[in-house]
Amino acid sequence: MRFVEEVVVDEFLPTFRSMLAADLRGRGLTQTEVADLLGISQSAVSKYAQGEVDVNEAVAADERVERLVARLGEGLAEGSMSPVQALAEAEVLVRQLEHGDLLARLHEESFPPLAAYEGDFAIHDPDSEPRTAARVLASVRQGLRMLETTSGFAALIPAVGSNLVEALPDAEGITDVAAVPGRILDVKGRATVPSDPEFGVSEHVAGVLLAARRAGSDARAAVNVRYDPAIVAALAERHVTVEFDAEVNVETAVGEAIESNPTVTVLYHTGGFGVEPIVYVLAEDAVAAAEAVRGLASEEPKP
Repeated sequence: MRFVEEVVVDEFLPTFRSMLAADLRGRGLTQTEVADLLGISQSAVSKYAQGEVDVNEAVAADERVERLVARLGEGLAEGSMSPVQALAEAEVLVRQLEHGDLLARLHEESFPPLAAYEGDFAIHDPDSEPRTAARVLASVRQGLRMLETTSGFAALIPAVGSNLVEALPDAEGITDVAAVPGRILDVKGRATVPSDPEFGVSEHVAGVLLAARRAGSDARAAVNVRYDPAIVAALAERHVTVEFDAEVNVETAVGEAIESNPTVTVLYHTGGFGVEPIVYVLAEDAVAAAEAVRGLASEEPKP
């Protein structure tokens, strides 16, 4: 794991200081004057001047960096700009370059897992894609832990397996929905989660959730359990419940069900030719979905 601040310190800052020190020396300032203006030691200025500091060529060749160095050098040398003003100007550029730009690309190169986001994010933005995705995965993990430790949940798992899914805020397809690869299974009476949640690994439950969202539902998460009239009746005590036709296209059937009442939080069908009857619980996040099922498990009638 490497933080973007490390990229700034290791790649940007030495190059930027070296360029600015060279610019100031070129304007006739002494090493002492340059050291005072930049808040560094004279020995550091000497190293910059002698080329003893590694320079990142991508940073040095960036026209915005070059322009800023020239502007700060002129302002500092003439006394029309204070060191604090120069620092503020540099900080502005750093933040700009961190947002899907030069520093974001250097960060990606030094930390390959970021490649999935293609550098198009601001790492410090609380709503940036990596942070949002991490929060969604954490929510699904927490929900899964709740289901794994819920007595009676295994009895709610249908023959095709269950899944707990949560979508990114602006989800458009299944690649924007986190879920369990391979689904949650009943293994000898215990709910078993085969691996950690990932994005893009659920088609069915994610498809139901996405169809509901496209029809106007505010739900960000869903979980499926087996169908039983008693289960539907128990859910109906706390949820708006609507049946849909399993033999109709999911997008159409779920869409019509949600459009009939956008506050629906439970969708179910009683099966069809080769289709197992299933109940879907919609919720604001994976934890809330797990809590709804957890409460249901405690009331589950014994077969």
